[in-house]
Amino acid sequence: MLESKYIWMDGKLVPWKDAKIHVITHSLHYGSAVFEGLRFYGTEIGSAIFRLEDHTNRLISSAVSIKMQIPFNAEEINSAIIETVKANELKNGYIRPLAYYGYGKMGLRPEGAPVNLSIAVWHWDNYLGTESVNVKTSSFMRFHPKSSITTSKFAGNYVNSILAGTEATSQGYDEALLLDYEGKVAEGPGENIFIVSDGHLFTPPPGNILAGITRDSVMTIAEDLGIRVEEKPLTLDEIYNADEAFFTGTAAEVAPIKSLDDHDLKNSLGPVTEKIRTTFFNIVNGKDDKYKNWLTVVQ
Repeated sequence: MLESKYIWMDGKLVPWKDAKIHVITHSLHYGSAVFEGLRFYGTEIGSAIFRLEDHTNRLISSAVSIKMQIPFNAEEINSAIIETVKANELKNGYIRPLAYYGYGKMGLRPEGAPVNLSIAVWHWDNYLGTESVNVKTSSFMRFHPKSSITTSKFAGNYVNSILAGTEATSQGYDEALLLDYEGKVAEGPGENIFIVSDGHLFTPPPGNILAGITRDSVMTIAEDLGIRVEEKPLTLDEIYNADEAFFTGTAAEVAPIKSLDDHDLKNSLGPVTEKIRTTFFNIVNGKDDKYKNWLTVVQ
């Protein structure tokens, strides 16, 4: 069971078991919430939050795109996240800020409902485990970019991910892969995807995907390692025939892919993936000064 000591709610820390909302809460009924997922890691100088400001800025941007006015600015949200991590006395874990339309108004239009903000943290191991994963192409399509705003993390968007992920795991696979409306590779239910071919890194372009912060980090790492990175539409055949492939995401971190649709890739953990993953974990654990600006140490 997920649990820690406190959850931050609208400006104050509340004991975990007392962090409750009314059943007639707008976002509970209509998915009209926005959220973020961050990780913090134990380093030699204390727990460090990975790319805190980038996540907070995206939370605010997601809220703006749904015309939600969060009653806290970026600096206040950053401080609240740090306060919550510190209060829960965890060395490492996961952080979930959630802005939502609360109790006071029903109906599809949220005008008149208050906007609430909560921040929870808990210990959470790697979402997909530490081994290479077996993936199944989903029968569900990633939603059309004109059906929603793909750059925003709306809670309601993730029903599509739930359908895809549940389908894959019910058939014995570790994770799903969704295609876009053109039949090209989009992303996993909660992850971006990369492939390696001839030593080069390829990933689907923005437009039909959430351009993740871990995705951006991996692209920067790869370029700094001298690995060419290209954003381009990908087909399933390109993944089947790739030298390596891996998922990225806050929860999944860097997760190598062993197979897709029962096609074993040439490498379940190839040299490029291993190099990028090793560098990533050195960074988040505070062992690479070059990227220390990505870490916010909780004092």
